[in-house]
Amino acid sequence: MEFISQIPVFGGFLSTLTAFVVVLGVVVFVHEYGHYIVGRWSGIHSEKFSLGFGPVIWSRTDKHGTQWQLAAIPLGGYVQFLGDRGAASETDFEALGEMSEVDVARSFPSARLYKRALTVAAGPFANFLLATVIFAGLVTWQGITIDEPTVGELFAMPTSNYDLKVNDRILEVEGQAISDFGDIIDITLAMETPGDMEILVLRDGEERLVSAPYMLIPGVYGVDPLSAAGAAGLKSGDFVVEAAGQRITSFGELQVIVAASGDTEINLKVWRDGAYLDLPITPVLREFPDGEGGFTERVMIGVYGAFAFLPATETPTPWNAVYIGAKQTVNFIDSSLNGIKHMFLGNLSPSNLQGPIGIAQASKESANQGLRSFLTMIAIISTGIGMLNLFPIPMLDGGHLVFYIYEAVRGRPPSKKAIQAFMSIGLAMVLLLMVFATYNDLMRL
Repeated sequence: MEFISQIPVFGGFLSTLTAFVVVLGVVVFVHEYGHYIVGRWSGIHSEKFSLGFGPVIWSRTDKHGTQWQLAAIPLGGYVQFLGDRGAASETDFEALGEMSEVDVARSFPSARLYKRALTVAAGPFANFLLATVIFAGLVTWQGITIDEPTVGELFAMPTSNYDLKVNDRILEVEGQAISDFGDIIDITLAMETPGDMEILVLRDGEERLVSAPYMLIPGVYGVDPLSAAGAAGLKSGDFVVEAAGQRITSFGELQVIVAASGDTEINLKVWRDGAYLDLPITPVLREFPDGEGGFTERVMIGVYGAFAFLPATETPTPWNAVYIGAKQTVNFIDSSLNGIKHMFLGNLSPSNLQGPIGIAQASKESANQGLRSFLTMIAIISTGIGMLNLFPIPMLDGGHLVFYIYEAVRGRPPSKKAIQAFMSIGLAMVLLLMVFATYNDLMRL
């Protein structure tokens, strides 16, 4: 997808638009398909399945009588069930009064309460399922660390005159016995100054004393979307040789220089694919999780440090991969809800909310970082949309579920006037949220 950005003048815009349409298109399709398929299983007829809003670009009607269409504005989608009015799933009371008994029986408003609730809840659930599948696929692709401290991969560096090799079983580091890679990191952090390490390994059945690079090198493992690093062009696999004119040998030294810079531009000298690049970058003050459920401000550029050598991995079992994928999805929901809570408490700036422009930028930057990063972005956006739709706001799926809970308790649905009033309030809330998030995007630009 990166090649699109090379097109003169329109390259950047086209690559951003393409990444945005792909990410949102996949997420929205899965969400709406969740509604559609569970509704169909429940005997509810869907009249229209639309990906996008506005003028119709393409459409066809399937054998079930559902019109599938692609619309011009790629900012969402909807399933319109029989008995609904428009994309907001409001009940069309006038149309219901003119339907035949057969059509009324297969309309959404006439379906039993549990069928309506399952159909509505299926959209967010489909988003969570998509995220779980993607995370499970990524962990299957990358593998999980084996128990033994065996070298699985070496990070590419400008100087590679070290004796450590892939498949070496590490026994001791700096004269200290180790049992896992956590011990290696602890020993590395305890070193007074960064430098080469002496490691005892088991290779081909023989113990050998070999040289190895400092574990916590100034290498880039990953780049945050919408970060200073992403804007400067840093990529996964880069090796930072100098920062602000100072030669560095550890990721910690890079962090110190960045923190001391404030919001002043500094220059990074980066080694990438055998060539040296000079990348000017301006660190920014960002709110960052403090590890105790709160947030703290820190000057940063938005990169994750790499290890000089990574542990060997093995392919997880399918059920273990699914478990890890589901756990990652739950963890993201938990961290997002924690962030929202701190926004309400005033501990986290609402400027962190992103709108369509921010999502488009993040999608493009993730695509430029590679397939793994792009798939992760799809999983994150899918989880976020699923979570947002469960908020008890009228017009969203969560608002409809609140109506159904009321109906289950009272034995009848809310009045027509009450539903219309709440739907209007919900629409206003959603529009205000989108305007505010878009304002954040524009101020960020």
